[in-house]
Amino acid sequence: MNYRSLADLNDTIITNLHRLPPDIDLVVGIPRSGLLAANLLSLVTNIPLTDLDSFLEGRIHTSGTTKRTAQLDRGLADMRRILVLDDSIFRGDAMRKARERVAAAGLQAEILFAAVYGAEASHPEVDFVFEQVAHPRIFQWNFMHHILLEQACVDIDGVLCLDPTEQENDDGEAYRRFLSEAVPLHTTSRRIGWLVTSRLEKYRDLTEAWLKRQGIEYGELVMLDLPSKEERQRLGAHGRFKAEFYRNSDSTLFIESEEGQAETIARLSGKPVLCVETHQIHLPEPLSPAALRQQMRSLPTRLKQRGQSAGERWKVMARNVLGESGYRTLKRLVRPQSRT
Repeated sequence: MNYRSLADLNDTIITNLHRLPPDIDLVVGIPRSGLLAANLLSLVTNIPLTDLDSFLEGRIHTSGTTKRTAQLDRGLADMRRILVLDDSIFRGDAMRKARERVAAAGLQAEILFAAVYGAEASHPEVDFVFEQVAHPRIFQWNFMHHILLEQACVDIDGVLCLDPTEQENDDGEAYRRFLSEAVPLHTTSRRIGWLVTSRLEKYRDLTEAWLKRQGIEYGELVMLDLPSKEERQRLGAHGRFKAEFYRNSDSTLFIESEEGQAETIARLSGKPVLCVETHQIHLPEPLSPAALRQQMRSLPTRLKQRGQSAGERWKVMARNVLGESGYRTLKRLVRPQSRT
């Protein structure tokens, strides 16, 4: 799992500025996330900025007065070299459409095309790829709207809503009020595979009611079945409980709010965990031979119980043991060679 944060995006842009021509007159962002990258590049270089639609209509965004220069007051007709930028490129559909629209406009300026991140180090639709980031990949600016959410485990407190304060977290009336009135934090446009929370099972009704009011869709709500907050704290069950469910599920990513728990979940589950607190991916340590044997012994039974065929079970086993990149390498090695 490859992850890039907003800080990573800014750093990648800055460290690749030397690859661009020094006389770019205008930065054009491809809506929507390309505007984020274009804005960062525009600000750090003090180059005028616009979006693709405005550009094709002959309009440039106005600027403030902090770093205003004569360059920022130039009109579109005066600009000779223009950079069209997107945050990422994979198949190239968005960039191809942008190129077609720009070509149809019949502009006299030299137009360059770039993407901050690419699945490959280069792409035929762009002149520059700043950094290669292979799939599967996810970005801070789209992680709650990514298709991976449908196969993800997601924490609730600190991810979907603000954490309770010490006063609210009393395992009594104040906490029940918090559960009913929790302030939303990250919204999502995707159905979440599993909501996995250390909230106690006795608060399921209040939690489900809040999720329904927020319009959050999910496959399963997994809660901690303990009698009290004191018992949960005595057992230190937070990270261990989440890791156990994650390890035994088909989920490919856990989104956790707190760094310490993220490290625990990654270590105990053997799978990657995205920490919202730090916006970093925590990767598991290599499995010991004993842990690997245990996963190999238990995985076929779990998959058979889900009704998967033998072939499907072996594919999932290979992915769990080798990882996605290792699985693809294995497929290439064992694929029959075509006869000449």
